[in-house]
Amino acid sequence: MKITDVELHQYRWERGKPIRNGMHTYTHSGLNLLRIDTDAGISGIGWAHKPQTLGMAKVAEGLLEHFKPQLIGEDPFHYRRIWEALWVPKLVGRRGIATRFISAIDIALWDLMGKATGQSVHMLLGAAHDRVPAYIAGGYYEEGKGLAGLAAEMEANLALGAKAVKMKIGGAPIAEDVERVRVARETVGPDVKLMVDANCAYSLREAIEIARKMEPYDIFWFEEPLPPDDYRGHTRLAQATAIAIATGENEYTRYGFRDLIAHDAAAIYNADAQILGGITEFMNVAALAAAHDLHIAPHGDQEIHLHLVGAIPNGLIVEFYRETVDINRGRIFEEKLQLDEDGWLTIPQRPGLGFTPDYEFLERFRVN
Repeated sequence: MKITDVELHQYRWERGKPIRNGMHTYTHSGLNLLRIDTDAGISGIGWAHKPQTLGMAKVAEGLLEHFKPQLIGEDPFHYRRIWEALWVPKLVGRRGIATRFISAIDIALWDLMGKATGQSVHMLLGAAHDRVPAYIAGGYYEEGKGLAGLAAEMEANLALGAKAVKMKIGGAPIAEDVERVRVARETVGPDVKLMVDANCAYSLREAIEIARKMEPYDIFWFEEPLPPDDYRGHTRLAQATAIAIATGENEYTRYGFRDLIAHDAAAIYNADAQILGGITEFMNVAALAAAHDLHIAPHGDQEIHLHLVGAIPNGLIVEFYRETVDINRGRIFEEKLQLDEDGWLTIPQRPGLGFTPDYEFLERFRVN
């Protein structure tokens, strides 16, 4: 089997209502779909970073032109050889959009290999578990939302079966955010896991202050409290609070996670296959974390990461997005996921990743 073509299909739409985290406001969402075709008539689909701006969409087109000649004629089952050939830091950068694009390529290769063998990616990777726990991500700042709106969102999450939820902090004064955390905890009750995510908004002093003030509310983890390259700061914060620190959403490749782990930066690592280099590199990171008895709780799309958390013994929980994050979130794929009564996701055993983009729906949002 040989690769015959690689196509990029980009889609972009308004979120409905802008959402804000500790650092950024998001007005649009979208999807970058990468399709790899073969001479066997089998295609794989991968997707990575979203085209938040039209400028980023143009960059993705340029990266396609750079990588495509290196893929044509290759056997997709030589995924490790392909990965090493694509990731040449001197030419395309050690991190950033280039590595995210490689992630999409690698994800498409795994989807293709699954379809070629009639196996799910979960099975190809080892199938440690058949279903995985999930948490509903949200709790963004929105105009007019307030404490009542936050509580209503958390109640809706519980109605969907959530046994774990995550909310944003870092975009308001510390006292105000602590009050938001209090309201969220009182709304979900004592038996639901509550995570908070600052998206790198704090200085070390601020992070220590709010961590100590949140401790009475039984926070399951404190995610991305500091800038991603402040490894030493994460270590000092972890030593200063009883709350588990989670980070790694914006880390790249096994080398970045090697350095995070060496600094004892966190107890939980939010490795994202759509960012760090794809499924192949995710598995390298998961093995590295396992060697240190550390958990992986991926950031990013549930359709990809439930396969990966289900394939590793140190997979902790899957992030689950709903329409509160993106108005079209439930329309992107023909197949739908929903939490069971335990707040878990059953891993689909359809070939590959097992999700088909709803091209008819997406076409109206196509970036030309």
